[in-house]
Amino acid sequence: MTAMTRTTDRVDPTDLTVAPTPADPVVDSLRLGQVDVDPLPHVPDEQATERPTPSRPRGVSRGLVLALISAVGFATSGSFAKALLEAGWSPGAAVTARIAGAALALGIPALWLMRHRLRAFADNWGVILAYGVVAVAGSQLFYFNAVTHLSVGVALLLEYLAPVLIVGYLWLRTRRTPSPATLLGATLSMAGLALVIDLFGGIGIDPVGLLWGLAAACCNATYFLLGARETKDLPPIALAAGGMVVGGAVLGLAGAVGAIPMVATTAPVVLAGLDAPWWVPVLGLVLLAAAVAYGFGVAATRRLGSTVASFVGLTEVVFAVLIAWLLLGELPGLVQLAGGALILAGVAAVKFGESRA
Repeated sequence: MTAMTRTTDRVDPTDLTVAPTPADPVVDSLRLGQVDVDPLPHVPDEQATERPTPSRPRGVSRGLVLALISAVGFATSGSFAKALLEAGWSPGAAVTARIAGAALALGIPALWLMRHRLRAFADNWGVILAYGVVAVAGSQLFYFNAVTHLSVGVALLLEYLAPVLIVGYLWLRTRRTPSPATLLGATLSMAGLALVIDLFGGIGIDPVGLLWGLAAACCNATYFLLGARETKDLPPIALAAGGMVVGGAVLGLAGAVGAIPMVATTAPVVLAGLDAPWWVPVLGLVLLAAAVAYGFGVAATRRLGSTVASFVGLTEVVFAVLIAWLLLGELPGLVQLAGGALILAGVAAVKFGESRA
C-alpha cells in the first residue's frame, strides 16, 4: 500500500463530500472528529479474498482411490484368517489379534500426530466409543454369531446390506427420495453380491442367524455413517486408532468371559502354496486387513460420504475372490466374475446418482 500524505487543512465534519481514503484507523478517527463512528480496520487484499476451495472432482477421485485401497485391505482378511484357521486358530482369536495389533499399529502414529492436542480424544470420546464398540467389535461378534446359524454366503449377504440400509436411513432422515440411478445401483450391487458369494448354491435361513446377520449389517452401516462425520480436531487415523483400542478391549473382554472361543497356535501355515510362520498371516491381518483397511476407510468416507463409500466397499468381495485365487489357489468361476461386473456397475450407478444429486 502506498504511503499516505497528511494535510493541515481543517476538515468540516459536516462536509459529506469528503471521499474516504484507505488510511490507517487512527488517522480516520482524527478526521471524523466528533462523529461517533468506529472506523473499520483495513483488510489486506489477500485476507479479504476468499481462499479457493479444492475442486470436488479432485476430492472425489482421491476418495475413490482411498476407498478401493481400503476395500483391498479388508479383502485380505479372509485369506489370512483362513490360513490361521486351518492351522488351529479360532475365529475369535484371529479377529482379536487383528484388532488389538491394529490398535498398536495405528495408535503410535496417531499419538505422535495428536501429541499437542490430545484433548481432542476426550472431546470426541462418544464418537470413538461408538466406533469401537459398534463399528469394530459389534460387527465382528454379530457376524461370527450369524455364521454359526447360517451359511457363510447368506451371512455375508446380510452383512453387506449396509449400503441399502444407509440409503433407506438417509431417505427417512432427509425425506428426499434417492435418485433412480442410486436405486438402480443398489439393485445391481445386491444382485452382483449374491452371484459373487454363490448365494443360491446352498441357501438356508435360520431366524436366529437372520437376526444376527441383520445386526451385523446395522453395525457395518454405522461404520460408514460414523466415518463420514467431521469430528472436531480428530483426523481419520486418530478416529481409527481410538476405535481399534476400544474394539480390541471389547473383543478381549468377550473372550475372557467365554462369549467367543480364544484358541491360538504357533503351528506353521500355508500361504500361496508355501509354508510360512504363524506370524506372517497375523502381520497381514494387523497391517493390511485392519490398519490400512480402517485407516484409509475413514479417510475415504469423509471425502465420499457414507452412501458412495459403502457401495464402493462392496468391491471388497470382488477383491477377496481375486486374493483367494492368488494366495490360496481358489479360482473364481464365471458366475462370480459376472457378479463382480454387476457390483462395479452398481457402484458406478450410485456414484452417478449421488453426483447428480
